[in-house]
Amino acid sequence: SIFESPSSLPLSNNPQIPLSSSPNMALPKRIVKETERLMAEPVPGISAVPHEDNLRYFDVEIHGPSQSPYEGGVFKLELFLPDDYPMTPPKIRFLTKIFHPNVDKLGRICLDVLKNNWSPALQIRTILLSIQALLGAPNPDDPLAADVAKSWKEDEQAAIATAKEWTTKYAVPK
Repeated sequence: SIFESPSSLPLSNNPQIPLSSSPNMALPKRIVKETERLMAEPVPGISAVPHEDNLRYFDVEIHGPSQSPYEGGVFKLELFLPDDYPMTPPKIRFLTKIFHPNVDKLGRICLDVLKNNWSPALQIRTILLSIQALLGAPNPDDPLAADVAKSWKEDEQAAIATAKEWTTKYAVPK
């Protein structure tokens, strides 16, 4: 009937809903280019796959660097590009539990390029490489997880052993 409510009409026929508000419409060229490059030239040990329903969300996997306590682990992260990206950094966090002085219990990461040292010239791949490098070189002097940093400073060997244990328990594919 002509009295149908606007919400029952298909989106394309509804002038009240601008199509550009759909997450994948009007995606900035920058994000499209970065995503295409990530898919075409994957970074060794890192995969980042955009969600089909929202290309600003990525499922990320980072392999623990060799010669690190995280070797053999595959760490899942989620990455989100805010509306004002690249003027602001991506939001990224670990979903896999990790014992690391620069990652807190919620998976948030203490990394200068995600905070004060962010620059629009940086790209998703740069950030992912920086996180991979952080796995290879934990920095207890700039901690996000104070308790982990404390144990890292007091007994580095024991902290490394715990990091290896957690990697085996939470990050090694079964």
